[in-house]
Amino acid sequence: MKIITIYNNEKQLIKKAAAGHQEAQKRLYEKFAPKMLGVCRQYVKDLHFAEDVMIGGFLKVFKNLGSFGFKGSFEGWIRKIMIRESISYIRKQQFVVYDDELYERNELGNNTISTDMDVEHIQMLIDALPEGYKMVFVLYVVEGYKHQEIAELLQITESTSKSQLFKARKMLQEQLQHQNIIGYGSR
Repeated sequence: MKIITIYNNEKQLIKKAAAGHQEAQKRLYEKFAPKMLGVCRQYVKDLHFAEDVMIGGFLKVFKNLGSFGFKGSFEGWIRKIMIRESISYIRKQQFVVYDDELYERNELGNNTISTDMDVEHIQMLIDALPEGYKMVFVLYVVEGYKHQEIAELLQITESTSKSQLFKARKMLQEQLQHQNIIGYGSR
C-alpha cells in the first residue's frame, strides 16, 4: 500500500483547515497540541486545567484561522493565542495580585528533591511563585516578551513588570540556594 501525503506543506494544511476540513484541523491539532500543552502548562499548574485551556485555545485557533495572514510563524501565532487563553483562565479563576508584600507572605515551600535540575523540578519551583510573579517570569524568560508587551498584556505598568521579574528571580534563586542546588553568590 502506498501512502499519499494529503497536504504537501503547512500552508496548504492551514488553508484546508480554515475552509473547515476536519481532517486538516485534526492534523494541525495533532502537530501542535503537545507543544501548546507545554505552553499552557507554564501558566496553569494543574495539567487537566491546562489541557482545558489548550482545547479552548484551539477552538479560537480554528475559529480565527482565516485571519492568519501567513506573516511570521504559524506556531508563534498559535502560541500567542495559548498564552492569552492561559492568562484569561488565571484571571477568571482568581484575583492576581501584583503586590510588594506578597513576597513576604508567600514563601516557597521546602521541597526535598535531588540536585538534578529536571524539567518537572523547575516547573514545580515556577508553579510555587505567586501568580503575578509567575506570569511575568514566564512571559519574559520563557516566551521572550519585552516588559512593554507584558505590561500591555497583563494591564500593568512596565515598572511593575520589571519589579515582578526581579522578585520572581530572587525567589527562585533563594529557593535553589535553600535546596543547595546553586551556590551562594551565583547568578
